[in-house]
Amino acid sequence: MDRAQLLLVGLPLFLVFSDIVNLFTPPPPKPPPPPHHHHHHHHHRPQPKPQSVTLDFPTEKEKEISIGGIGFGNTVNINFCSSCSYSGHNCIFLGTAVTMKNMLESQLPGINVVLANYPPPLPKRLLSKVVPVVQIGVMGIVMAGEQIFPRLGFMTPPPWYYSMRANRFGTISTTWLLGNFLQSFLQSSGAFEVYCNGELVFSKLKQQRFPGEIELKDLVGQRLIASTVADGDGADTWSPQSL
Repeated sequence: MDRAQLLLVGLPLFLVFSDIVNLFTPPPPKPPPPPHHHHHHHHHRPQPKPQSVTLDFPTEKEKEISIGGIGFGNTVNINFCSSCSYSGHNCIFLGTAVTMKNMLESQLPGINVVLANYPPPLPKRLLSKVVPVVQIGVMGIVMAGEQIFPRLGFMTPPPWYYSMRANRFGTISTTWLLGNFLQSFLQSSGAFEVYCNGELVFSKLKQQRFPGEIELKDLVGQRLIASTVADGDGADTWSPQSL
């Protein structure tokens, strides 16, 4: 095998091993903050003259606004697919989530918006862990099948092994590309679920689309009004159309 063939076969193997290491390696710890150097200067500075300060006490209306914000005490959870990396969908999901978070925090003062990942179902997560193992197994068989099959109890390799070995580079490249695509598909959920105080107000999995900003604001506002009425507070102080 010449150098070109070694390079073409070794590159997919190196990339697959890198994917496995990145998959099972925990994220590195955050670096400690840089030390602050305090420079002591012995220059004598003139002392500032004391000035009279007037204390402005908030009015009753300002107290009501600061204490009783529209979204005060309420939490909105936006759980989206953070692993939808195929075709650049990750940017769409993340950008939409950040946009909705900023909109809700500005339109509903005092509300707490939390962004989180919506994981795929457990079977898909388990299968995504198996894909790299299958990739390594196929590449190992292609490279050293004549030594592996006798250890497994087969005196002679099966016929399909010789077909794969005849096109060694094509088999390894196809296994690597299809494995990465399948792993990305299994790790993605395609979800954009919005919860207000633990209750679902919008589901992309059900409606197969993203919510609009005005639509989401009205849905969350109606949920806040419903919870306010259930608690016995006045619900005529705010409505979604008032924003």
